[in-house]
Amino acid sequence: MQRELRSVRPRHDDPELPDDITSQDLDRIARNELKTLSKDNAEAVGRHLAMAARVIDEDPELAHRHVLSAARRAGRIAVVRESLAITAYATGDFALALRELRTYRRISGSNDQLALMVDSERGVGRPDRALELGRSVERASLPASVQVALAIAMSGARLDLGETEAALSELEIPQLDPKTAFSYSAELFAAYAEVLAELGRDDEAELWNERAERADAAVSGVTDFDETMEILEIDEEESDEEESNDTDTDTDDSTDDSTDDDTDDDDDDATDVSDEESANDADDSTDEAEHDAQASPRA
Repeated sequence: MQRELRSVRPRHDDPELPDDITSQDLDRIARNELKTLSKDNAEAVGRHLAMAARVIDEDPELAHRHVLSAARRAGRIAVVRESLAITAYATGDFALALRELRTYRRISGSNDQLALMVDSERGVGRPDRALELGRSVERASLPASVQVALAIAMSGARLDLGETEAALSELEIPQLDPKTAFSYSAELFAAYAEVLAELGRDDEAELWNERAERADAAVSGVTDFDETMEILEIDEEESDEEESNDTDTDTDDSTDDSTDDDTDDDDDDATDVSDEESANDADDSTDEAEHDAQASPRA
């Protein structure tokens, strides 16, 4: 008796796409990768990727379904496999994320998602493998933002193993500079504060948490990732002495006006954040702005 052959591929229904979403919502690098596809297919794939980027924070499961739809149409495109890994990670499927990240790395030749690979190894319960993977690539060859993300992931793996002092050392990298703020600084400062707290160094942890908040405030609203912010800090004791001296020397209305002006200037120095172009990181940072896939698919 002849049997009907049926596909064993699991059924997948494409999630609905709103009319306002187009492939043009993707960044330029992602759109360029899709040019190897037919025009209609590139548009369909691009729309699903763009929709995944739109909803991943609110509904990672829906984002994952959209990327699955894209992967069925363009499984050999690096950005598609990268996005599939990111949405799998967001849904907690670390084994799938790790598999897709390996595929993305093989197709693209890029180590930009190394930190996510390390974290996925942690997710499947292999912190030792995570550390081995993180050490397999020369840190200096990575963009600054990837170095920071990798340091945080490696620190987490150390914590998984109960190596708290080593976890702190993993975070003591050149980017741990409280006087400047990049897009990645707040997360790095906060991770450092968390490990300090684990070590019982609460005063230092509080200080670094404050620095994390200050860095986050400094870069909020900044759209160009090649901009670095200098955070000016004033020694509190020195500031108090200056205020005390100003109070003692007040003798007339003219002096009061001058003192008020000086005090205002000091306050501005304590909270003002000035923009500076970072020549050394300009090239890396431009790539980050266009290829920022640390937490969500490209959009």
